Amino acid sequence: MRHLILAILNVTAFGLLVSLTACNTYSSSPKLESKAEKGSNTPGKKIQHRSQIRIRDPFILPYKPSNTYYMYAQMQNREGAANQGVEVYTSKDLEMWEGPKPVFTVTEKFWADERVWAPEVHHYNGKYYLFVTFTDEKLLPGKSLSPTNPPMYKRGTQILVAETPEGPFRPFTNKSHTPLNWMSLDGTLFVEDDIPYMVFCHEWAQIHDGTMELVQLSDDLSTTIGKPTTLFKASEAPWVKSMIEIGYKNDGYVTDGPWFYRTQSGKLQMIWSSFGEYEYAIGIAESASGKVAGPWVQVANPLFHKNGGHAMIFESFSGELLLALHQPNTRSKERLQLFEVREEGDSLVLKERY
Repeated sequence: MRHLILAILNVTAFGLLVSLTACNTYSSSPKLESKAEKGSNTPGKKIQHRSQIRIRDPFILPYKPSNTYYMYAQMQNREGAANQGVEVYTSKDLEMWEGPKPVFTVTEKFWADERVWAPEVHHYNGKYYLFVTFTDEKLLPGKSLSPTNPPMYKRGTQILVAETPEGPFRPFTNKSHTPLNWMSLDGTLFVEDDIPYMVFCHEWAQIHDGTMELVQLSDDLSTTIGKPTTLFKASEAPWVKSMIEIGYKNDGYVTDGPWFYRTQSGKLQMIWSSFGEYEYAIGIAESASGKVAGPWVQVANPLFHKNGGHAMIFESFSGELLLALHQPNTRSKERLQLFEVREEGDSLVLKERY
């Protein structure tokens, strides 16, 4: 295993971030980045070190048949390449990455025409499923909770399907899986007793105190069954602060990026992201029942609090348990960070940078 020493990034400029509201909400404008704000990624087949790739909400799928890591990302709004969708990078060592290659591109007939966020791909029942959040320029009924908060755009997580991890992914239908009148994001797959579920976030911008929601999926993941149930609210975590408390003009409690981990003793934990004393952070919740329905108890201190988050956990081909996140949570500067993690007292702790 090789360890990469990265320079610590400066994350103190609160004043430049007042429009940043959650792990994906860049501004109150419905548009993607301007040309001046575009990322440094270059489309097409190119080998890049991970420090060169701008990425938010990184998701890494280890593909054992070819010992290849697939890293999924939202397409960057590059000059001359304004397509929106999802792309993938591939790597053998988690350091040098080839790509990006598009796996899904938004067309004019698609229901959402603005932002694309938080893609992740799950292998389930022989197929590959892309969970991804889309935003449309159309507004939901009602007014924003405050004049400084972003408008309530139509936003939801949708599931797409493919035969391989490289896609192309196709939607089951032209609408989100999450409720159509909700601002929802960051859906992930969880399977319990052979029943698939989606856990996702009901966004703070619509309800002030963001929630974590659970809904059952059909066997082929093409649709939802029943109504969502609330697992917890963001404010239930003692480490979470409202954005206005830490210097933002927006006001609300954020829920972002759920991901599940079961300890060796069988305890079910969820890592998720919000804002704390030191900006964007990753917390841990634990299910008192050991089931996804909870009840969920919040761990007092965050797992990671240095202005990085929206994490997921995977096992490397050499057997290390790794946490992937983006840091800093600063527009145009986001990069993949990897940490080794281990269990201590039935809970996860960070070991060292990978």
